[in-house]
Amino acid sequence: MGKITLYGIDGSPPVRSVLLTLKALNLPFEYKVVNLLAGEHMTPEFLKMNPLHTVPTLDDNGFYIGDSHAINAYLVSKYGKTDILYPQELQYRAIVDQRLFYNASVALPSLRAILKQVLFLNELNIPKEKIDALAEVYTTLELYLKDQTYVAGNMQTIADFHFISVITTATVFLEVDRSTYPKLAAWLERAKSLPYYEEANGKGVAGIIGLIKSKDPKIV
Repeated sequence: MGKITLYGIDGSPPVRSVLLTLKALNLPFEYKVVNLLAGEHMTPEFLKMNPLHTVPTLDDNGFYIGDSHAINAYLVSKYGKTDILYPQELQYRAIVDQRLFYNASVALPSLRAILKQVLFLNELNIPKEKIDALAEVYTTLELYLKDQTYVAGNMQTIADFHFISVITTATVFLEVDRSTYPKLAAWLERAKSLPYYEEANGKGVAGIIGLIKSKDPKIV
């Protein structure tokens, strides 16, 4: 196996979803933190790897790929000892893909809209409709989990890793109320019991939540 290098920042939910996948696969890798404020993602060397200059970016022995959803599917397809995390059976994979697309097109953008406002624009009055959008994501996940243990079935997949990184961050703006979202709350507890959770997600999410709280944003 060649050398795997992940470029990212701890606060990024997509980066943390890849860290969860790498840890679940028990793959050796090097993690390089990219200083976005210093423009390290805009250097010629980085742009060669990822012209979109985003994190996460993966270097697998000279093969470069960006976008956490694509990265995680690639990692499991290439290195997974089984296909549990990203099933090969067509219909099961279609369900996992649907969850991944929902994460990429709805859940993550709903969170990112608030993070951009608070962290990058320093606009600390969060419109209630942005919180309502997060609540809709929670409601959808509660429906997904109604009759199953994980978001795409009764086995944990990479789709769960993407939602773990998003929801654990989103709780700083909207708590997962057990009375309203009992299935989601139980799923979140299972996620936090993973042996690699703290290293792959817990540490990073604690850092970004601390930063957000220090800015003291308000919902208006």
